Amino acid sequence: MNYSKEDLLEAKRQIDSTLHKLQETVKTLEGKDPARCKSQITLAKRRIQAFTIARSLIERELEHPVE
Repeated sequence: MNYSKEDLLEAKRQIDSTLHKLQETVKTLEGKDPARCKSQITLAKRRIQAFTIARSLIERELEHPVE
């Protein structure tokens, strides 16, 4: 499926925002009782990894659009 440059830029902006929030969430949870918040920390870190991959793929598409 082809997406417009504007769609990709907006998706990247939203992903960047979500990544920032997730990173702050991890810091907060690790600052509390990491043992008690282990599952939430793991979930947030997995989401960070997934969003980082998505951002990378969007950036690749912006650099080398498929015609």
